[in-house]
Amino acid sequence: MNIDTSALFSPIVINGCTVKNRIAVAPMTRISATEDGRATQTMARYYERFSRGGFGAVITEGIYTDQAYAQGYVHQSGVTDAVQASAWQPAVNGIRAHGALAIAQMMHAGAISQGNRFRDGAVGPSAVQPKGEQMAFYHGKDRYALPAAMTETQIADAIEGIAASAGRAIEVAGFDAIEIHGANGYLLDQFLTDYTNRRSDRWGGSTTNRMRMILETLKAVRARVGAGVPVGVRISQGKVNDYYHKWADAERDAEVVFGSLAQGGADFIHVTEFEAWQPAFAAGGPSLMRLARRHAPGTAILANGGLHSIAQAVAALDDGADIITIARGALANPDLPQRLHDGRPLADFDPSILGPIADIKPSELVGQAA
Repeated sequence: MNIDTSALFSPIVINGCTVKNRIAVAPMTRISATEDGRATQTMARYYERFSRGGFGAVITEGIYTDQAYAQGYVHQSGVTDAVQASAWQPAVNGIRAHGALAIAQMMHAGAISQGNRFRDGAVGPSAVQPKGEQMAFYHGKDRYALPAAMTETQIADAIEGIAASAGRAIEVAGFDAIEIHGANGYLLDQFLTDYTNRRSDRWGGSTTNRMRMILETLKAVRARVGAGVPVGVRISQGKVNDYYHKWADAERDAEVVFGSLAQGGADFIHVTEFEAWQPAFAAGGPSLMRLARRHAPGTAILANGGLHSIAQAVAALDDGADIITIARGALANPDLPQRLHDGRPLADFDPSILGPIADIKPSELVGQAA
């Protein structure tokens, strides 16, 4: 198929930072840090290969943000102190060395934590049993623990932890931008989701109230990193433990979610769906990326979900997206932008790379300098 990919190679400026093309690496949990949460040389080599391969931006795996309840996985990386933040410097330098924007994703696991060295148990907006079972390829087993409902102090501490970690990511590790993880069933998404948030205080009830945790976190991160650092939020309907969840009020919820993020000063919104081009709600209706564009017209929209198909990636730019983020396709083709530019075929994704544990495999680093 002869597809014009030129639109994927035009630059875009987000809050003063130029992204050289419209193809980015999506965040992927790879649990390859040390036990105490320090990024490793293996991780630095892993991330650099994407930049060397021509991606315009690289978004990290979710990085935990406090030494209380934020950690979600064994061997997850953190940025909770200067030691952890400094350990990210080689990876950031590798990403930036080849002209890619380095984006740190700040993550608090909340109720679906399945590996935390700081605390026993988990917390969430309400004491609601999470759906599903822990993920075996991240060392999980059995059901998730029943979380305790967060107190006002714990909520404030979680927000402060994310903001302080974002500051370290910029000032110590050297990242260019911050993505706040408000998606996929983790803590901030738990506050947004109706069935996991049964609070009757200012943090619960209406969609507007349930968005408060995300917006307060965005406000705190902005205050910490300053006006000149791009700050965005990742948003989804589906979750790692409830893949096909949909917002109850459909397009009305989308208007509240995306409109409030735009009003709250998000520089970018990163929407992720199983298949990004599919209708978000009713058959024949708009996709989630189209709704994000409609309700946040001045905000950069990043789109994720099955867009390693180049035809779908190009089409997504006409359906509301400014940047396409790729996960499986990037694992199979760390030089995907270069391959597209040169007209070379893309390799198929081999799912065995994520098993039995989804850590970084030596085969992914073949041909790179130690």
